[in-house]
Amino acid sequence: MTVYHLSTRIHSNVSPGSLLYDLCIYRMDSNNNKFPVVDVKQQPIQGGYETLSHITENISEPLSTIYNMEVTLYLKTMLHIHCITPLPFTRMYTLEEFASGKAWSPVKRENPCYFVSTGTSELESESGNIVTVNISRQERPFIAEQFPVGDPQDPFEKNIIKEQIKNRFNHVTFPNQNAGSLCGPAVFFYCLQRDRPDVYAQAANDLWQYGKTKIGELEIAPGEGCRHPSGDFYDTFGPRILGLDWMTLAGLRDTENTVLSFDTLDSPVAGITLWHTLTEWFEKAGYIKVFSNVGITQAGIQGIQDLNDYVKQGYKVVSLINDSLLEGSLSERSTYPTHWVVWDSPVIEDPDGTVHLTLFSWGQSVDQIKPGKDLSFFINRFFGGVVFKPIK
Repeated sequence: MTVYHLSTRIHSNVSPGSLLYDLCIYRMDSNNNKFPVVDVKQQPIQGGYETLSHITENISEPLSTIYNMEVTLYLKTMLHIHCITPLPFTRMYTLEEFASGKAWSPVKRENPCYFVSTGTSELESESGNIVTVNISRQERPFIAEQFPVGDPQDPFEKNIIKEQIKNRFNHVTFPNQNAGSLCGPAVFFYCLQRDRPDVYAQAANDLWQYGKTKIGELEIAPGEGCRHPSGDFYDTFGPRILGLDWMTLAGLRDTENTVLSFDTLDSPVAGITLWHTLTEWFEKAGYIKVFSNVGITQAGIQGIQDLNDYVKQGYKVVSLINDSLLEGSLSERSTYPTHWVVWDSPVIEDPDGTVHLTLFSWGQSVDQIKPGKDLSFFINRFFGGVVFKPIK
C-alpha cells in the first residue's frame, strides 16, 4: 500500500489568489459505490494555477487504476465567495497521472476554466466607435448527416444522450450495436459498464462534448466521417442504433481502422474485430489478460471447461462464436467465427442434453442459445475466448 500526493490544474486569466476550488478524486465499483481518495472544499489555487498537492491515505490499487475528479471553482471578493461553476467540471485520469502532475489537458477547454473579459465598455452615445463582439461556441462533435442539430430526430441531442448515459450508469440498458457490425466494441463497453459505470459514463460524456476520450491508455478519437455519419438512424421499428452506441462503439472501431472509415450505419467490413485488437483495447483500459484459447478453429469440450472454470471465479470471459448459435439467427449451417459475446454464467448441460448459457449479446444478458440444441451444436460454433481480470 502506498500514500500518494495528487493534484490537477485549472486555466484562468483571473489572479490565482482570487480563486478557490473544491476537489473530489474518486473511483466507483460495479454497484456505483463511491470511494474518494481526495475530498476537499474551498482550497486556494497556487501561482501556476495548480491545486495543492493533496495527500491520500494508503492506496492498494495499481497506478493504472482510473479515477474521476470533480472540480468546483469559487471567486473571492472583499465581502463574498461566489461559486462560478454551478456544475462541477468532471474528468478522468489514472492514479499515475494524478500522482505525477499530469492530470490536466493541453487543450484549454478540456480543463476546469474561468475567464473574464479584460476590456472596458462605453455607452454608444459617448463613443465614436461601435464595436461588435461575436461570441462563438464550438460545433458539437457528433452530428448526423440526415438529422442535424435542431432536427426533432437528432440522435445526438443533449438531453437524449444524457438520458441514455444515465440508463447505462444504472445498468438499466446495455450496449447494442443493432444495425452495426460492432460486436467487438460492444463486448468491451459492456465489460467496462459492468465493472466501472463511472468510467463508462465519463467516456461517453467526453465523446459527446469533445469528440474524443481516453480510458487509461486507450485513446478513442473517431474521424470526421464517423462524427458526421450518413445513413438512416431509424426504420419502422425505431432507432437502428442509439446515438450513445454510435459514439462509443463506432467511435472505438473507427479509431482503430487505418484504412477503412466507419462513417455510415452500413459499414460491415469496417466493423470486423480480430482478437488481438480486442485484447489490446482491454489491456490499454487496465484489464489484465489471464488466459486465451481463442482461434479460427473450434475450441472443443476442453475449451468450454476452461472458460467455465474462469467464469465461475468472476473473471470476464469474452468468447468468439458463430452467431447461428444464438436464438434469433436464421442460420443453422454456418460454422465459422462471426460474433463476440460475454459469458455471464458457465455453460450448463441439462439431463436431456440441452445446452444453456447466459451471455451478453445485442444489448441483453440472458440465455440466448437456440432452444433444444445440444453440446455438439454448441461446439461446432464455439471458437474459444479471452479471459480478463475485472478492473476496479
